[in-house]
Amino acid sequence: MPEVKIHDESHKIPDKRGNGRLRREVWIDDQGRITRYNLAYINHNLHAGDNGRVVGYDNAHGFHHRHYFGAVEAIDFISYEDVEERFELDWTALKGRK
Repeated sequence: MPEVKIHDESHKIPDKRGNGRLRREVWIDDQGRITRYNLAYINHNLHAGDNGRVVGYDNAHGFHHRHYFGAVEAIDFISYEDVEERFELDWTALKGRK
């Protein structure tokens, strides 16, 4: 059975709260296990490269990794919930930055 996308969300952050957009995509297999994910904070005012992705986490290309202002680094994967928490800490640390 193919993967199923269970989350496909995009939220605009108000200008006074930092501007940008939050993106979240999550896929599961037929057992309900998360197989793919993509979390991104996009703000072209902060970073023009990487399609505006300032910070993001995903497991594309066969490994779990973090994008940060264009640099990509492998991360130790504990759980998807842990990745969500890291992402939340990263993008909120950037709120209000211009």
